[in-house]
Amino acid sequence: MNTLFRTAQRYPAQIWLLFWGTLTSSMGNGLVWPFLAIYIREQLDVSLTTVTLLITLQSVAGFAATAIIGPVMDQFGRKRAMVLGLISSGLTIFTMSTAIALWHWVLLLPLFAMTNAVFRIGSYAMVADLIAPEKRANVYALLRMGDNVGIAVGPALGGFLIAVAYRVSYYFAAAAQVALVPFTLILINETLALSRAETADEDEPASASTPRSGAGYARLLQDRAFLTVWLLYVLVQIAATMVFVLLGVYLKESFGIPENRFGFIIGTNAAMVVLLQYALTRAVGRFQPLPVMVAGALFYAAGMAAFGLSQAFAAFLLGMVIFTTGELLLVPTGTALAANLAPPDMRARYMGFFTLSFRLSGAVGPVIGGLLSDNIAPVATWYGGMAFCLVGAAGFWMLIGRDLFDVREPETAQDLIAESPLEPLVEQCTETGK
Repeated sequence: MNTLFRTAQRYPAQIWLLFWGTLTSSMGNGLVWPFLAIYIREQLDVSLTTVTLLITLQSVAGFAATAIIGPVMDQFGRKRAMVLGLISSGLTIFTMSTAIALWHWVLLLPLFAMTNAVFRIGSYAMVADLIAPEKRANVYALLRMGDNVGIAVGPALGGFLIAVAYRVSYYFAAAAQVALVPFTLILINETLALSRAETADEDEPASASTPRSGAGYARLLQDRAFLTVWLLYVLVQIAATMVFVLLGVYLKESFGIPENRFGFIIGTNAAMVVLLQYALTRAVGRFQPLPVMVAGALFYAAGMAAFGLSQAFAAFLLGMVIFTTGELLLVPTGTALAANLAPPDMRARYMGFFTLSFRLSGAVGPVIGGLLSDNIAPVATWYGGMAFCLVGAAGFWMLIGRDLFDVREPETAQDLIAESPLEPLVEQCTETGK
């Protein structure tokens, strides 16, 4: 109990409120999103390419919305946008339960993407406002833990709810979003003033990698260090979106593995993040960030190869374990590096733009996977994803030692990912074998 109390004291109470909010939102969404491709394909009886084009439309809409959300939050605040996003998300998910035609999904999937990103972007910006740069990776990992607890519970529960009726999952998902509205209004405080105060006090040195002129996204689009990492990160995430959008369809249609077992595979991904994120972060802490990201991309590639070789549930589960190891290495390190590259007055824009990596990869990855599946063979999806991961790994490797990062890159990952916020708990669990 003392260990947990000391852990909770490490960060402001608002961080833990964002943790629980992230968990709840993720759990609600997890009831729906892993099964969208399966549901739409069965309901409409269309090709996999058509389904993935719908997913692409969803991602493009999310891409555009995120580009707007960041500047709005930097100008008017994080909290109000988060509340409006939650209300809109709940209404959209509820309406999705009534969709019965292709044009319904053409309208609703973009709305789902546009509203679903708001709470996450606001949370990431609040973390950057509240937490010192050297400790941000820990807090982003903490939010990811909440996100993945939700992902572990949501798909597992959703798989069983779907066996009763698909619509039940949508009702519970919508209720989770709406329940967060009073939570956010009453308990979460606005942090924009902290960001503005830091901007006023900061005397940031100019550098070739940190442009000082321009408005809106102009400065960000001149930030070579940030954009280079972001583009390589997108390549790896293309493979990730193939997995989370298409693996369920592949398992059911090629091997007869039902939704509830696919939900268990997705839950395994989330459970690994919850249980192993901090321990693995500490283990790789002595290395520089870019080599850690290279290793992460290579594990992603190995996981994609494993999916291509698998034919049974246990083999696919092992592939997810390998794949998730790459996620554990790459995602927190990349997120923290993006936050540390961001000027204080542009944090929401940088973090919003960083989340566009998921939107862009979500627009490209499923379509590529669908085309490979429909025109070559279903298994070609996974080998195509593996190729993207290998290109990303090669790009991260080529950046090591480049002067592009001389000003802002931490010396080691330990500088980027400082002492874990749950370090005493990790040590206690290690000692007791729990």
